[in-house]
Amino acid sequence: MNSKKIRPDNLKSKKNNLKKARKSYFMHIFIIVLIWVIICSAGFYSYYFKVPESLWEKFIPIPDGQKINVIIEPGMTAKQAARAFEINGALDNSTPSQLVYWLVKFGIDKKLRPGNYKVVPSSAWMLARQLRNLKPALEKAVIIPGLDFYAFSENLESQNFDVSNLKNIIRDDKNYPPEMLNILKKLPYDENLRITFLEPETYFLAERNLNELVKNSASNWWHHWKNFISEHNLTAEDIRKKSVIASMVEREVLFNDECARVAGVIYNRINSNMLLQIDATVVYAWRLTGRKLTRVLNKDLEINSPYNTYKNPGLPPGPICIPGFASWAAAFDPEANKYFYYVAGRDGHHYFAKNYNDHLKNIRQVKLDK
Repeated sequence: MNSKKIRPDNLKSKKNNLKKARKSYFMHIFIIVLIWVIICSAGFYSYYFKVPESLWEKFIPIPDGQKINVIIEPGMTAKQAARAFEINGALDNSTPSQLVYWLVKFGIDKKLRPGNYKVVPSSAWMLARQLRNLKPALEKAVIIPGLDFYAFSENLESQNFDVSNLKNIIRDDKNYPPEMLNILKKLPYDENLRITFLEPETYFLAERNLNELVKNSASNWWHHWKNFISEHNLTAEDIRKKSVIASMVEREVLFNDECARVAGVIYNRINSNMLLQIDATVVYAWRLTGRKLTRVLNKDLEINSPYNTYKNPGLPPGPICIPGFASWAAAFDPEANKYFYYVAGRDGHHYFAKNYNDHLKNIRQVKLDK
């Protein structure tokens, strides 16, 4: 049986190859460790010495995973927002103060808008990186002018609001600007009156919350009218009366350019001790009984109600709907005219008259147009 003999030179060569392989392996490990040391050192150095993140952020991507919702409410400071993220479980192995540091560092501490943020739970640095380019989801809510309290409630419910406590929310003083409360507290504690001080508008809320909606809309109303109220020294009672007039204008007028003129007619009739004879108040009177009118007939004018301005002199006891901006403007600053009558034409515009005979002519003209 023959056996191969191993030459000394072959054995030496194999030993050299093994040494080279070991050296290459350890060199490879060394290079990998060195790269990670450089990356970690860059992160550490950047954290404490503010080296531009762009040099190393690309090496560590933003995490991807199950997202959670965090509500940031209007008026929150960066510290309060950081606390909200912590409470909702969005901060991993980090403190709110660390998140505030990164919010300030990225320049978003004062730019963090209210809304619903969907984020992946992560460290303060990673979370701040998410927030840097993240837009919050907002809840859309619309307040429509011309709605009475019942229709207002129905409309909010159709927008998926919980209206079970709506009356108390409308009555809650905490939902109105402090200066505005000086007026409201002198008025009847009535939700039908208070809804007139909600500005009809489209609002974007951090969450679908009625308190937030009332706060935002009441604040808008006060912002628009506080200077006028102050400049004209209007009392709480003055404002209550104007809220009633604004609500009647809102329900009577289809086009904003006629609001001030119709308000002028109402003031003329009040100053002349004439019955207002506003159809919209009759509709509201029947509404309070549970009946909806789409058209006012002569028999409907017989309803026994303080809101029936065909029977009762002066203003009705309260507003009949939420007025829009143009209607409030008309109530505060009506057109100075000599009209006492108006009738709606086929297209919704009105014919105005200074006396009853001209009014009858306008009525005949409207019938001819139809």
